[in-house]
Amino acid sequence: MRATGRIRRTTLLLAVGLLLAQPSHAAGDLVLIPSLPLLVALIVLFTVLVLPVNALVFKPIFRILDERDARTTGTREKAQELERNAQEILDRYEASVREAREEAERERRAALEQARGASQGTTTDARGAAEQEIERARSQIAAEFEAARTALRTQSQDLARQAASRVLGRVL
Repeated sequence: MRATGRIRRTTLLLAVGLLLAQPSHAAGDLVLIPSLPLLVALIVLFTVLVLPVNALVFKPIFRILDERDARTTGTREKAQELERNAQEILDRYEASVREAREEAERERRAALEQARGASQGTTTDARGAAEQEIERARSQIAAEFEAARTALRTQSQDLARQAASRVLGRVL
């Protein structure tokens, strides 16, 4: 019910507005349909002016816009080409740095292995020399021990004889 009441009120207000409407005075001399000779003259004038305006205004403007677009596009393409070149150079640089690091690591490892080999060789030589020296010292100690044993045996026999001679009171 409310909707029909609103529709009736709106229709009533619209009808009152149309009945009270007055013609506008501002558009009093406005002609909506021109005369035929004036219309033909305007069409001919438009057609005649299209060619010079096209040649003098539109073509230069479009040419300048096309040149600007070409320069912009060319500059963008050039920038992209420079960026690709820079990326290629950067990739080559990174690859060469990587290769140099790998080569340095290989050389370091080779030098380390060589130093270990030399160290082991020196250690082995020193161990061999030390073992020979120890063997020589052992033989010398054994020889001296044997000489001392022989000397002590001889001395102990002499002492035993002397002691026996003193105890017995005669020379043996």
